Amino acid sequence: MESVLILGSITFALVLGAISPGPTFIYVAKNSIAISRKHGLFTALGTGTGAALFGFLAVMGLQAVLLAVPSAYLALKICGGLYLLWLAYKIIKHAKEPMQTAEGDVKPMTHAQAYRLGLITQLSNPKIAIILASVFTALLPKEIPTYFYLVLPILCFFIDAGWYSLVAVALSAEGPRKVYLKSKAIFDRIAGGVMTLLGLKLIFGMK
Repeated sequence: MESVLILGSITFALVLGAISPGPTFIYVAKNSIAISRKHGLFTALGTGTGAALFGFLAVMGLQAVLLAVPSAYLALKICGGLYLLWLAYKIIKHAKEPMQTAEGDVKPMTHAQAYRLGLITQLSNPKIAIILASVFTALLPKEIPTYFYLVLPILCFFIDAGWYSLVAVALSAEGPRKVYLKSKAIFDRIAGGVMTLLGLKLIFGMK
């Protein structure tokens, strides 16, 4: 019974974390609206895989390692932030290009590429591992049941992938797609701007 309550508390905390907007939300939304529902869903699977990996590392004690070696955490933050800035540059650079250009002259994104984009975008933010480790540290008992090492990463995957799958399904509907196509340049510049801020925040630790 105690284990069920612990898992319930962790689930609630993870759900709150998953639904907070971030770079993964931007790309799941963009791929769902601009390309297709399937591309959004594969991006969501990638973000879920990243969350599961971070969940596994967190429960194994990554927080202690990163806090003990500040230079390693700093390096991860800088690399992740630069990756987000690169994604922001790509979004803004192609903001003016109509969708038919992406669909005609350029080879379209495959489902595997959408999956990898979701995975790498999720892994670009090492702060997620710290947050997960903090949640686990606060809510897990001193003696962690062995099966938690398997259950917690799976829980991270289904919560993250499940939420972003809902986002993909909702935003890939005809209405949101029409709105996006009508004002693509504006939406892409806003998305690129938000991604830029997230990258700078990750690098410089802005509050």
